[in-house]
Formats: sequence, C-alpha cells, structure tokens
Amino acid sequence: MANPADEYGTDVEIYIKALTTTIHADTPTGAPAGLYDLLEQLGLERHEYPTGDPLYIWHTVPDHLGADEQKHLANRAIPALLMAGYTVNCDPEVFDESLYQQAVHRLQARAARPAPQQPAPASSPSRPAPARRTP
Repeated sequence: MANPADEYGTDVEIYIKALTTTIHADTPTGAPAGLYDLLEQLGLERHEYPTGDPLYIWHTVPDHLGADEQKHLANRAIPALLMAGYTVNCDPEVFDESLYQQAVHRLQARAARPAPQQPAPASSPSRPAPARRTP
C-alpha cells in the first residue's frame, strides 16, 4: 500500500481515494499517537492494516455523512492540524477555501474568548495580632 504522507514527507495527506468517494487522511509511518488522537477528536475514523499489528494506519471521513458534510469535516480539520504544528497537504478536489476560512475564523473566535475566571480561593482567616502592651 502506498502511503502519500510517507511519499511527500507531510504529517497529513488529505485526498479522495482513487476509484472511491472516500476522503482519506493519511499519516506517515510511525506518526505520533497525538496526531492519531487529534484526527479522531476532529471526527475522522481510524483504520489499521493488518489488524493486531498495525503497519499502516489511516483515517477517513465517516461514510455515514453526506458528500457535503464529508468535505466540511475534512476542511474544518485542516486549521486545527496546522495550529497543532502539523504539516498538511490537501488535494484540490477536497479543499474548499471558504470552508477552510470559516474553520479558521471559528478557531480564532474560540481562542479569543477569555477563559472563564474562577473566583480566588478564600484566604484562611488570620488571627488578629496580639495587642501590644507598653510597660
């Protein structure tokens, strides 16, 4: 099996598998577990071959989604992968500039929102200083 991520030296290659309509996200051989986890958090499904002793791991956009939803999911994943420091290449057949820009704006808006502030921990009551006596 050819692995485009290995061939092109990228962390993620997003493309439509030949003779199918399935959007793949291939990662290089020996990719870090964090990359696999991130792809799954972004909604892609993990696959391994052969089962039990993975030599080849790839992700796909879920088949149960419609074609437009699949394209949306793939394009929404790109900015998150880039922000996490991964190199991504997306086939022009999948890439949609407007979907990508929407995803970028969503991530920026999420990052710009201030984190909810937690109340300062209550300080322990201090004892009053003993009264000074003068002789």
